[in-house]
Amino acid sequence: MKTIQDCFGHSVRLTDERMAHILEHPEMSLMGAEIERVLTDPQSVRRSRSDDAVRLFYEFYAQTLVGGKWLCVVVKYSQDDAFVVTAYLTDKPKTGEELWPIN
Repeated sequence: MKTIQDCFGHSVRLTDERMAHILEHPEMSLMGAEIERVLTDPQSVRRSRSDDAVRLFYEFYAQTLVGGKWLCVVVKYSQDDAFVVTAYLTDKPKTGEELWPIN
């Protein structure tokens, strides 16, 4: 298990099980190292519209195995914990309150 400090200064857990699950998807096979980088220095972070405790960390990659896509890393926060739920490639970020960059 890794613990990564996100751009807000919170410690986020990334378990070996979650990383293995994410990397099982063929389009994500080369994105493992980028998950940590996106948490520490994202292009954008949005609050999930469906779960107030979830943040969506985004970075655009012009070249992935499936073309130009956004990498989204999903993190769930609680009072004493934060952990990566999943990560995936998408055509565009979801709508939601913009939390990063801080203006």
